[in-house]
Amino acid sequence: MQYAVVIEKAEGNYSAYVPDLPGCVATGNSRKEVEMQIREAIEFHLEGLREDGASIPQPSSQVDYVEVAA
Repeated sequence: MQYAVVIEKAEGNYSAYVPDLPGCVATGNSRKEVEMQIREAIEFHLEGLREDGASIPQPSSQVDYVEVAA
């Protein structure tokens, strides 16, 4: 499965979240670190859903860029 991940640069770190998995978030000091952390967070989140007998949400979010004049 491939889930869309949103990564945002904050003042002193990076944060990430998964729109299709509410509550699945991560932070890191670098982009590389937050990417590792969100991958682990997704795996942990899905494991928790399975253990609870909940259904696994199918990836449905799409990511794209829109160009606008600055």
